[in-house]
Amino acid sequence: MIVKLYQQLSAAAAALGALRIIETEEMWCSVLPLLVSLSPAVLFLLQLPGYTTTQEGHWEDYKYGPQGSELRDKKHFCSWKCLLFTLQWPGGFCQSLNKETLCRIPQSINNWTIHGLWPLRVRSCCECWPMFHSDIQELEAELTEYWPSLLKIKSSFHFWKEEWEKHGACAACVEGMNSPLRYFQICLKLRGQFDIHKLLEDAGITPSCEQPYKVVEVHQVLAPHLGDRHEIQCVTDDKDREVWFQVKIPLSHNLTVGCEHRSNADGGPASGYGPGWSPSPGHPCPPQVPFYYFPIDHQQPQRPCG
Repeated sequence: MIVKLYQQLSAAAAALGALRIIETEEMWCSVLPLLVSLSPAVLFLLQLPGYTTTQEGHWEDYKYGPQGSELRDKKHFCSWKCLLFTLQWPGGFCQSLNKETLCRIPQSINNWTIHGLWPLRVRSCCECWPMFHSDIQELEAELTEYWPSLLKIKSSFHFWKEEWEKHGACAACVEGMNSPLRYFQICLKLRGQFDIHKLLEDAGITPSCEQPYKVVEVHQVLAPHLGDRHEIQCVTDDKDREVWFQVKIPLSHNLTVGCEHRSNADGGPASGYGPGWSPSPGHPCPPQVPFYYFPIDHQQPQRPCG
């Protein structure tokens, strides 16, 4: 126990020394993963005289870099207040792709799947906190069921790794998500909490090629569980039909439902998600135009209704 604490203190001392001389984003990124993983005991010791990180002694400033630094003004990895938990419907997701050959729906997938959990209004996220297969190995079976890749050209692990590096590393500023394992555990818990398929089925809203639905009737079913600010997103297929493919659920910093945010016309967050992020191809489903909730077709995923 003493040896382990000594090792953590030694590592922390090295990290704090690095904080004092941070000059580039790369240097900051190399220190951030270590800092958020330190034990509470080490964090307490570091608040004692001699362990301060700045002249003012504010340990919490590790989240943003040294007080008054140029980096702190440029990078706000932890300044976000809201997250979007986004679920996608495989039967509609494939309509959002330009090439039919890109889409695949594994035979085991017959439900809503996770697209991601994204901190909002982050100017840039640290992309240099790597994730390895061993980090999430114990969750792989659940992730494969609830968070599969629906693209032939991208493996599920590649999908998860991208989501962690683009979004999870920023979400890691919250203690309960400060590692790849914890981040994905939270996402899976949220997926269990928001069982959209069951909510809709209980209300008589089921996938169909013939029966269109209106935003207001779906919103009334989901609002008591997802909050009034959830967003129902559509894509327009090649027959000019509005097709439901995604739901965005705003969450506050502590993961409670209903955080105020704004969206762009294309359905993406106002300030984006940082480097490498691509805007959603969807848009809010038009309130006055009925949309389709297509069934899943594993053999012809992009043409379930012809």
